[in-house]
Amino acid sequence: MRLLIVEDDAEAAAYLTKAFREAGHVADHAGDGLEGYAMAEGGGYDVLVVDRMLPRLDGLSLIRSLREQKDATPALILSALAQVDDRVKGLRAGGDDYLPKPYAFSELLARVEVLARRRGAPASEPTTYRVGDLDLDRLAHRVTRGGTEILLQPREFRLLEYLMKHAGQVVTRTMLLENVWDYHFDPQTNVIDVHVSRLRAKVDKGFEHPMIHTIRGAGYMVRDTAR
Repeated sequence: MRLLIVEDDAEAAAYLTKAFREAGHVADHAGDGLEGYAMAEGGGYDVLVVDRMLPRLDGLSLIRSLREQKDATPALILSALAQVDDRVKGLRAGGDDYLPKPYAFSELLARVEVLARRRGAPASEPTTYRVGDLDLDRLAHRVTRGGTEILLQPREFRLLEYLMKHAGQVVTRTMLLENVWDYHFDPQTNVIDVHVSRLRAKVDKGFEHPMIHTIRGAGYMVRDTAR
């Protein structure tokens, strides 16, 4: 699963991120409501784990805003507010589940997995991809080429992950829009070209053999041309 944890408590966020990754899932973190909203809106996550009391934009408003944008990503709310009225407000704001603090991680994990199954998330995917000397670790959110780490922004990471997942295959513009940007229409912008160009500059610059190729009139492909 690909999870987004929206939690302003740095210690709690680090614990959850580590625990979910150790359970075999990909976990990203946002430290406030506005950052969480921006990441959730374009992140393609299977489940959101959202703290209710957040700076800049509270958890219920975050979820409510996503629902207004027709984003149905399952959201589990974490909160110290445990009264029935509090839980009802969370569910009515668009939350799919509500877990009062303190909680056991095993219960949180079970609830998140149930939400993902309901949505039809894939049971399991490889946690690493390798094409030639290019390696991507989904759990560590780390990319290296020839042993040198490459720092990518979240969207660049998702773009490279999708291209590497389909290494040796042509990935069309429509496939990228739907699976990396979650658009089910063509916004008629050059957003893909810009991101591919930035990604290519980071992944291929300084190396003899390029990994990211433009297939004219079709799309893009990651392949190892060194062999």
